[in-house]
Amino acid sequence: MAIPILKNWQNYFTKNPNEGLGSSYERIVLNKKLIEIIKKYNCNSILEVPSFGFTGVSGINSMFLSKQDYPVTIIDNDEKRTDLIKHVWEKVGLNAIIEYQKDFSKLKFSDNSFDMSWNFSALWFVNNLNKFLFELNRVTRRVILICVPNRSGLGYLSQKYFSSSDLKEHLNEKNIIPKNFIAILRKYNWKLANWNYIDCPPWPDIGMGKEKFLELLHLNFLIRNKSTRNKKNENSCILDFYKGNKPSFGNEMLKYSWLEKIAPKFIKYFWAHHKYFLFIKN
Repeated sequence: MAIPILKNWQNYFTKNPNEGLGSSYERIVLNKKLIEIIKKYNCNSILEVPSFGFTGVSGINSMFLSKQDYPVTIIDNDEKRTDLIKHVWEKVGLNAIIEYQKDFSKLKFSDNSFDMSWNFSALWFVNNLNKFLFELNRVTRRVILICVPNRSGLGYLSQKYFSSSDLKEHLNEKNIIPKNFIAILRKYNWKLANWNYIDCPPWPDIGMGKEKFLELLHLNFLIRNKSTRNKKNENSCILDFYKGNKPSFGNEMLKYSWLEKIAPKFIKYFWAHHKYFLFIKN
């Protein structure tokens, strides 16, 4: 979903943590990219800030990194959500430093505290982009990774049209425009090492269950395999994977990555759900 869930994000903590096929796929391909970057640039300490930015169970974007024994620190700007995030991590049995901070204009860490800092679809919750990126620059030694929604994607454009009031009231859309944060980080001596589209499955970025959408269009063959025919697996939650109860979950999600692998950029321009921007210190 291109526009964050602003009003009922608590339901994933209190009612049903099942994020659905779309968000589960998104997290698995993101995990793969994070590990690739961390290994390439030899990063051993990770800061995720802000942590809230998208649908599903907030605060678990870095959970796979903790599962691989990387030290993780997570910052959220809502006290209640911070407590809920801590509870989820405890239930899964993984460790992270999870802290509340009301404002992101001054981070509570000393200079060069982390090898890598990153966030996913979260920049539009930052009040002052310049101050925040200065702080990210200050506390980061090697790599900054920023992931933003694909603003040229059909899903983003359609949801923006139907959610325009929420977008204007709650989100700073200018923050997720790449030229804006690229210019600021360049000023702080960060080089854009790479960018690309990410999260490009065979379904559009829409605010409804992907299985249901494709079924309505008689296109469910695009995702038909053993897991979609097995009701138990359909209801599997990514938290089960992080607990170690469903080790095959990641591979099941990657079965849907065929479009991500073969689609040229001009297709991803309209279809991919996100972009990532990788910065290294000059």
